[in-house]
Amino acid sequence: MSEQRRHRVRLEISREAARLFWKQGVDGTSGDQIAEAVGLSTRTIWRHFRSKESCAEPIVTQSVEWSMDALRRWPANLSLEEQFAAETERFGREATEELQVDIVLGVKMVRLGDTEPAIRTAWLMACDQVERELADIIAARLGRKADDLDVRLHAAAASAALRVINEDVGAGLLDGVAPREYADSPTLIANAVRRATGGAVGDAVSEKAPQQK
Repeated sequence: MSEQRRHRVRLEISREAARLFWKQGVDGTSGDQIAEAVGLSTRTIWRHFRSKESCAEPIVTQSVEWSMDALRRWPANLSLEEQFAAETERFGREATEELQVDIVLGVKMVRLGDTEPAIRTAWLMACDQVERELADIIAARLGRKADDLDVRLHAAAASAALRVINEDVGAGLLDGVAPREYADSPTLIANAVRRATGGAVGDAVSEKAPQQK
């Protein structure tokens, strides 16, 4: 099986598992039920995932991929709020219905993680990946190395800020808060990152400084 095909299969299994977890709880969901929902054998499910709870991981990771893509694209001459505002507009134009559904499922899994430790683990694993990528992004903007202690601290703080904002906004939407109430989310995110990093990350930079040796 090609890596691309394997990714598609894992994501489809994750979608169906997430729907079942949200509807009937993790304890109330079996591997056999996940297999039946996705139209595969139970043995195939266990070839792709180590446990039923780990089936949530791809859909949770998918839910933060848009944010990470926005950060990877972040040009030096834009502030963080400008970048997220531009990427939010692009998302509205280009996001497929399937991707939007996946993000909602991911939000639901993050919320479910409040009461399901195994699902919470999937979310924290995704956040750890965000932190690792942020170190590279921040290092490039500051002209420093990704393993620089200050860069790592900024990445950890920024990642934590993004996690809290995602959890807060997601919980609000699931509780019925109108999406228009989060129209200023680019500013909310940028301000949270600035506070978390002591102002080191968030503003535009005129040019990338030479990387320190």
